[in-house]
Amino acid sequence: MSATGLEVFDRTIHLTNSWLDEIMETLPRDRQLASHALGAVLRTIRDRVPIELAAHLGAQLPLIVRGTYYDRFRPSDAPQNWRSAEQFLSIITAELSSTRPVSAPDAAHAVFQVLNHHAVFQVLNHYVDPGQVEKIRHALPEEVRAMWPESKRTPRRAEPVS
Repeated sequence: MSATGLEVFDRTIHLTNSWLDEIMETLPRDRQLASHALGAVLRTIRDRVPIELAAHLGAQLPLIVRGTYYDRFRPSDAPQNWRSAEQFLSIITAELSSTRPVSAPDAAHAVFQVLNHHAVFQVLNHYVDPGQVEKIRHALPEEVRAMWPESKRTPRRAEPVS
């Protein structure tokens, strides 16, 4: 039986909770903190990469995560031109200033891990295209790329539908 009565909402709640659970493997076990960290890191990435790449990534995120990603988005202000990991982390720190204390490097690491984990192409499931994650990663300044390890996962294809 459906929790919300709509399959699309049930699916996005499940996917979002899965992403938050993975973040909480690195950060403290606090779902609200995990949600804030996910949003802070995703929005910081979104505002730095070219708009086309940001839109392509946004389209692949689970519906609730997509809402967090586009929260307070001002396309006319993007892309920003910060260049250092220090600037990247200071933006995340500012976004997380109203939450329980968590280090920006830990938050970034946790979100990078989630994006890498879900960078698998499957037609029937909601995963982020590994090529898109790599494009986003390579659009970031070198110091930030150094913080975000390449995904070691081999992309899988979904089984054909009978």
